[in-house]
Amino acid sequence: MKLLVVVSSLDLRQPFSATPAWWQLLKGLYELEAELIATPYQGASVESLWWRAAPNPARLPGDVFKSIRGFSRALLPSRRGAAGSQEDGESLSDKAVRHAANTLIAPLWKRHLEQILRRDNDVDAILFLTVPLNHLRGVPGYISRKFNLPVFYYDGDVPASLPDMAGFASGFRIYQGADLSEYTAFISNSSGGAKMLEALGAENAHTLWYAADPDLFSPISTSAQDIDVFFYGHGREYRSDWIDRMITAPSAQIAGARFAVRGTKLGDLGAARKLPYLSFSKLREYVCRSKINLCITRGAHASVYASSSSRPFELASLGACIVANPYLGIEEWFEPGVELIVVDSAEEAIERYQYLLANEKERIAIGAAARQRVLKQHTFRHRAHELMRIIKTYI
Repeated sequence: MKLLVVVSSLDLRQPFSATPAWWQLLKGLYELEAELIATPYQGASVESLWWRAAPNPARLPGDVFKSIRGFSRALLPSRRGAAGSQEDGESLSDKAVRHAANTLIAPLWKRHLEQILRRDNDVDAILFLTVPLNHLRGVPGYISRKFNLPVFYYDGDVPASLPDMAGFASGFRIYQGADLSEYTAFISNSSGGAKMLEALGAENAHTLWYAADPDLFSPISTSAQDIDVFFYGHGREYRSDWIDRMITAPSAQIAGARFAVRGTKLGDLGAARKLPYLSFSKLREYVCRSKINLCITRGAHASVYASSSSRPFELASLGACIVANPYLGIEEWFEPGVELIVVDSAEEAIERYQYLLANEKERIAIGAAARQRVLKQHTFRHRAHELMRIIKTYI
């Protein structure tokens, strides 16, 4: 199978949290003998051992849009449409950027994809990975008709990305003004989100959960586990209450416990120590130095059934003893009480931390069971196989 992949970014220096997942998914496809051409929507094109890189045809205007977007949002007020409509939640600056993108950037992408497909006339399908689909309105439909190819869109941010959710303050509103029927099928990270996508106009909707590459996220030996409770994440959006319940309050109340965090914009963290950012690769060391690792999932994902995110799979693949906030559908991936612990309050978090810190064998057993579950069901090679199966049904 030969795929042309339009990916949100291939540059790990860009502030897109899903980029490491896309690297792992594309690697998984390569390992299943898929031939890949990858071209980024934002930032530089990056060559790898697993794909052939094509350039970003609109890098300069894309960088300009990225630079001015935050400034324009500060100047232009948000204007909401009728409740539940696709215009709901789109600010004036978002509309201005969308209009400019459709006028200036979409034509560049149309020509770029045409050139690639004329040169590589044996491509089997095109996959868009979480690019702003309303910036490219008309392009997927045109390319699909002209080259008689199925075109797929994978949204890795469902449900937070959907119009009836607030979205992230730092993110594009990608559905307003988009035409979902341009795509052969939609794929998302959320089981519960499939019906939502169909209601927005997707003709076919499938689910592909996140996962982890067990070679990349593999446990390492450390001289000592000098961190008792560790959390890695950025921002309080949609999880402020659980940060307070699982970090701020317990760190102040459990005498002598060493809490640490690595992240930004997390607010009051009680007695938790902030660790420096050195590189993405440092995450593995921090996790393995920690006796307990927290998975605090944002409310949008936690409240819609089986809306996967990367962190549970990454921590499990590292053999971490995971304590999580309530997460609807988490049992689809891991067995609570065996492969991770779920707590329902600050009081329960404190009780479970104290118990686990006093019982090393149980911590080790939980982490080992979680990693075995990843190896059995949740590697990116598993997901690549599922993705190829979905694509083949439309070829």
